[in-house]
Amino acid sequence: MKIGELAERTGVSIRSLRYYERQGLITPLRKANGYREYSPLAVETVETIKLYLNLGLSTEEIAGFLNCVLMKKEAFCAEVMPLYRSKLEDIERQLLQLNQIKSNLEERIASIQQEQKESE
Repeated sequence: MKIGELAERTGVSIRSLRYYERQGLITPLRKANGYREYSPLAVETVETIKLYLNLGLSTEEIAGFLNCVLMKKEAFCAEVMPLYRSKLEDIERQLLQLNQIKSNLEERIASIQQEQKESE
């Protein structure tokens, strides 16, 4: 299938598919006229990439284990669990930071509102 059909079948833009190709995540065959030709398995590969992107992983991280998860179950790919744990730790740190920012903003709002009440 051509890149336009792959884009249509997966809901991924042609630009993103070309990016995935540059990152080594998908590999089309090249016809004599230079057109990309994708195998039917490319749909599954792109859907798998989308899954991992939705988990917050980068294409570089996905490239480290994509072939493994396409060949085996995710549970049998040693690279996956450490990456998931690391990503979860990152998210937990970000949540702590965001909660601190939220608390600081709430304090500032309360302080300003108190000042406004006192000046009335």
